[in-house]
Amino acid sequence: MSESFYARDVVTVARELLGAVVVCGECSGRIVEVEAYLGLEDPAAHAYRGMTERTRVIFGPPGRAYVYFIYGMYDCLNFVAISAGCVLIRALEPVSGMEEMFGRRPAAKRVEQLCSGPGKLTRAMGITRALNGHDVTRRGECYVTRGRRPSEILAGPRIGISKNVEPELRFWQAGSAFVSR
Repeated sequence: MSESFYARDVVTVARELLGAVVVCGECSGRIVEVEAYLGLEDPAAHAYRGMTERTRVIFGPPGRAYVYFIYGMYDCLNFVAISAGCVLIRALEPVSGMEEMFGRRPAAKRVEQLCSGPGKLTRAMGITRALNGHDVTRRGECYVTRGRRPSEILAGPRIGISKNVEPELRFWQAGSAFVSR
């Protein structure tokens, strides 16, 4: 997926990422759940307070990975859109590399549990903050490729935030057993 795919309104990018495939090494997963963060106008977005060393990637070119550490224990994967917006990848449906994923997430007992949350998917896929700023539009260590778009997309409020909670900026594939709970 090209840089021009990400160089659009973040809500459009978020919805159209559903069905795309994230490939990191031998592991891959189809995106089944995302959240849109609207940049400078969104009090729940990291970009809202302006550029810092942590958020510098968000203010750069679209199509880059923004990986940050949260709650002192989880890395979270986002893709940068325009206007300092980004899309949090909340859940993946594993496609390949499941044995490796189970090795990284021994607490998961079923494939549906491997990538059903932002911290779970980064651990299962081997994604760390070392990937922060990485260009995901080019094949390499980690990239995103087109997949099959879901026939039905649902929307609701984002999870775990206390600011700007009203807009329906969480999108997921209807009926997917891999969506976060």
